[in-house]
Amino acid sequence: MNSKKIRVWDLPTRLFHWLLVLAVLALVVTGKVGGNLIDWHGRIGVGLAGLIAFRLVWGVAGSTYARFGQFFPTPARISAYLRRGHRGVGHNPLGALSVFALLGLLSIQLLTGLVANDDIAFVGPLFDLVGRDLSNVATGWHKAVVNLLILLVALHIAAIVFYARVKKDNLVKPMLTGWKEVNEGETAQGGGWLALLVALAIAGLAVYLASGSWLPEPPPPPPAVETPAW
Repeated sequence: MNSKKIRVWDLPTRLFHWLLVLAVLALVVTGKVGGNLIDWHGRIGVGLAGLIAFRLVWGVAGSTYARFGQFFPTPARISAYLRRGHRGVGHNPLGALSVFALLGLLSIQLLTGLVANDDIAFVGPLFDLVGRDLSNVATGWHKAVVNLLILLVALHIAAIVFYARVKKDNLVKPMLTGWKEVNEGETAQGGGWLALLVALAIAGLAVYLASGSWLPEPPPPPPAVETPAW
């Protein structure tokens, strides 16, 4: 069959993907090292809120293969994939499961991290909304879920290597260039400037909310009581 080159991944999807890779790597390193890097862990976590919000909007308003509806892993799609392989363009059903699992685990990490504490000097920007007890519970979840996240990332990388070595399908190159050689399929449509501006605006709002800048300033501490010299 004659192959043709089509645009699969739009630029916003590709930028999101690689920024997310850098963010997750930085979050794992700063979280594991701790110390003075924990403040950067918090800052990057706030930025992660914007990335996730952007992807959720772009999954509805983006171009063809970035839309969740195009690759949502329904039982019928998974069954068809297991019987005869992937015949479409974009994420296959198992890859789609990985995408949704990653977004889910990252959302849990984000929400728990925003209210977490390290029992020393760091508290999440939304700590005051939940208090110490719930923050301690969230901190426990935050530390536990990161191991699942690392495992899922490792499986994701292993799948990419498997496709490259065994199936001779380079999944990385299209995520860099946006283009892919296919036997059948149409170039991505949609995801114009208006959709992009809306997605960026909602991402900016998510960063603002996650930063806690909108919370009222805590009351000043009571003045120190002078102890009489006698």
